[in-house]
Amino acid sequence: MEDKGLENYKESFKRFLEIQEEMKNIGDAQGVLYWDMATIMPSKGVERRSEVVGYLSQLMYKLETGKEYQDLVFGLYEHLEEMNDKEKAMVKAAKKSLDFMKKIPEEEYLEYSKLVASGETYWAEAREKNDYESFKPILERIVYFNKKIAGYIGYEKTPYDALLDMYEPGATVEEIDGVFKELRDGLLVLLKKIGESAVEIDSSILKGEYAIEPQKKYNTELAKRLGYDFERGAIAESAHPFSTNFGNKDVRITTAYSKEDPVTAMYSTIHETGHAIYEQNIPDDITKTNIGGGVSMGIHESQSRYYENILGRGKEFIETEYPNMVSAFEGLKNYSPEDVYKAINKVEPSLIRIDADELTYSLHIIIRYEIEKMLINGEVNFDELPQIWADKYTEYLGVTPESYAKGVLQDVHWSGGMIGYFPSYALGNLYGAQMLYKGMLRDLPNYYELIREGKVSEITKWLADHVHSHGGTYEPKVLIEKITGEPLTAKYFLQYLEEKYSKIYGF
Repeated sequence: MEDKGLENYKESFKRFLEIQEEMKNIGDAQGVLYWDMATIMPSKGVERRSEVVGYLSQLMYKLETGKEYQDLVFGLYEHLEEMNDKEKAMVKAAKKSLDFMKKIPEEEYLEYSKLVASGETYWAEAREKNDYESFKPILERIVYFNKKIAGYIGYEKTPYDALLDMYEPGATVEEIDGVFKELRDGLLVLLKKIGESAVEIDSSILKGEYAIEPQKKYNTELAKRLGYDFERGAIAESAHPFSTNFGNKDVRITTAYSKEDPVTAMYSTIHETGHAIYEQNIPDDITKTNIGGGVSMGIHESQSRYYENILGRGKEFIETEYPNMVSAFEGLKNYSPEDVYKAINKVEPSLIRIDADELTYSLHIIIRYEIEKMLINGEVNFDELPQIWADKYTEYLGVTPESYAKGVLQDVHWSGGMIGYFPSYALGNLYGAQMLYKGMLRDLPNYYELIREGKVSEITKWLADHVHSHGGTYEPKVLIEKITGEPLTAKYFLQYLEEKYSKIYGF
């Protein structure tokens, strides 16, 4: 690209944004098709749908790897000093994506794409049959390719850094090791105290016979109360709850209902609403660009987990929400708000990550993080992997899986090639608690009163101003320091848990 001064740079940036919007259009079209596939598409539509999605993927690839776009990106990269923070972030993100594509040989990338596209099917069959041996060769290939990808991308200290960066930009093993050690040690101390407590909590009071329609009505009203805008959103059903968006004016969520357990659907809805509110609050000026969404999986999880756990499982929220819950789920009227609060917050070590309580959940993540590092560093014999998994569960949680399905085969992530993703879940817990203690409570001295008065919208506004409005402008470590004035630490999450559970369990 010829440099003809400021005017040329502005013209180039304008064209760059036009192509960004074209790419977003294709991505949104794919997103609508995926949403439809997960919620309402007839089963025999899969083959044709795959063809259409594949065609759109080809269009996207051609656009992103085309000479015009590459020239624009690499040319604009030379003008970063003339840009504001949002413009810099767009160009840096575009260059990072192009560098990734250029570093990985196309044939290998295609081979890997086919492998992970079929990986979930093989994993689902293996889990169903409790057959680790059938999935083992697939997993070995996926780990092998992830090692190669890490090598192509490049790293300073450890190959796992390269994979981490794909989900949590700027994160390193060195930093996370320190934070997770503090977290793990603190959680084990708290878990021991709870284990020694004489307090017994009956969580069976949350179960019963509950029709689905009243649950749907309740969850819709609940999402509205939290600040989810239904003029720009919708709730549907799917086997596994998720959120998706096609810009900030169309942000959708799904949930899964159970006739026996309305509270699980309630908290799934709150969790996905947290993700969705983040996306609805992305500013109009960046929604059609590559920074028009959450900056990382960890920051996104900080929002969903803040709404679900810190807010949603908090005493003030449950006491305020209790009349609405009883109105929808009549079986709860026999129990006090205190009974419901304690039942919702019962701590009990378990084998399954997605069923874990708020306190033990991060230990499930730390186990996966430690194993992933071993896999990428070549420190694991795949024959021994199930036993390594079982040993860590015994050590950290005091429970031992009796099957592969409840052990090493329980999660879908590795089958899709997502190695480096798991830490984001625990990081989300830490970001959220740090924002609470070093942000919300600082700026909203009446924070707990706002919740008691049903004014969650004021808390959502704080999050919109400090987190959502930036989109993907700042790397997570920059954003958390910008908001809280200090680097990420586990101490605030541990403080939050100590303050909460010492009252529940009397220690």
